[in-house]
Amino acid sequence: MRSVDTFSWETPVVEPFSGLDATSAGRVWAVGPLMRAVADTLAARFNPVAVRGEISGFSRASSGHCYFSLKDETGQVRCALFRRSAEQLTFAPRDGQLVQARGKLDVYGARGELQLIVDSLQPAGQGALFEQFLRLKAQLEAEGLFDAARKRPLPPQPRSIGVVTSLGAAALRDVVTALQRRVPHLPVVIYPASVQGAQAPAELCAALQTAYRRHTEMGESEVLLLVRGGGSLEDLWSFNDPELVRMVSRAPMPVVCGVGHETDFTLADFVADLRAPTPTAAAELCAPAREQRLGELDYLQERLGTAAFSILDQRGQRLDRLAQRMGRPSARLHDSLQNLSRLQHRLQSGWMLSTQQRRSRLRALEAQLPSALQRSFNQQQQRLQRCELSLGLLDPQLVLERGYAFLTDVQGLAVTRAAQVQPGQQLRATLADGSVDVRVQAPDQKP
Repeated sequence: MRSVDTFSWETPVVEPFSGLDATSAGRVWAVGPLMRAVADTLAARFNPVAVRGEISGFSRASSGHCYFSLKDETGQVRCALFRRSAEQLTFAPRDGQLVQARGKLDVYGARGELQLIVDSLQPAGQGALFEQFLRLKAQLEAEGLFDAARKRPLPPQPRSIGVVTSLGAAALRDVVTALQRRVPHLPVVIYPASVQGAQAPAELCAALQTAYRRHTEMGESEVLLLVRGGGSLEDLWSFNDPELVRMVSRAPMPVVCGVGHETDFTLADFVADLRAPTPTAAAELCAPAREQRLGELDYLQERLGTAAFSILDQRGQRLDRLAQRMGRPSARLHDSLQNLSRLQHRLQSGWMLSTQQRRSRLRALEAQLPSALQRSFNQQQQRLQRCELSLGLLDPQLVLERGYAFLTDVQGLAVTRAAQVQPGQQLRATLADGSVDVRVQAPDQKP
């Protein structure tokens, strides 16, 4: 947390105006020189100056300059924040915000008005804390700690309740009183920790760690209350600690945060599974009234009895209908025998019909068999004749009868090319009626 300078609001003792010499009393001033003389005197006497007040009438011109007034219960002063200084702001000024301004007093000669030329501007008091609160909220929200999808429903009937708060806090008495009134049968476990001061965040984190460990090991505290009474923003600041917020987000059980009054908000409220306006309300949210639970049990008991009697009546009626349908056992047996006889007759009739159909088909096939065999034989004989004719056309003897000869060498290999023989080589020529030996002669050699 940033430290903020404090200023006394007591009326300062101002020495008599001495910026003009004694002879100026009888001098007639022009307006411009008089304003410049007053401005020089103010600069020498007061500047630089720090002023704290509430912003009023804040506006930003198209040039980037900002104009506003600082006021309190007793007065106000016009201020000008030029663009270069405005660009250095770390927050967005707004009307009603308490701020601290540093700058120089000056007189705007065109209108003869006193104004403060602001060099730096920062939130003061609670305003600074609120700005820090908003920055932390934006940072933790960016981490996803405030997502609605993370919120868990409270158990409708917890078996034990844990409370993290100070042992001396009035909030603890309010919570215990509410729980004793509504659920006196439930155990309540207190995890003590400071709720205000520099040591509070660390103690609160340690108390939460203890609650988490005991819940994991023993199932203790099915729901956890993080509570504190009301106070100023500074008093509740421990519940805005980032490490505490992250610790709450790691809770293995639902957490209800009831810090301050209904109008108070802390970062722990945003990360908790449920936010309660007060500590008492936090206790009431996780512990329905004992009378309400007893009423619900009575209602469920009545519904259970009605449903049981209704089921018994329905089953009795069904039993009566079955008894009427069943009748005497001999009649039921006679009906079964008749049904069996019908089934036997249907079986015999079906078997005989199937046998007759198969016999008729067999006789028809026997009558068709001779003609089918003769037809197949004729088809095969015709096919054989066609093959014999085709084979005869390919007989080489027919080719020899037309005057051709079949040449082979002495090894019996066929000679089909002139390049295969040499002059003087012995060949055999097969003719239509026999074979003769021949000798190869050169093309130009005469016999």
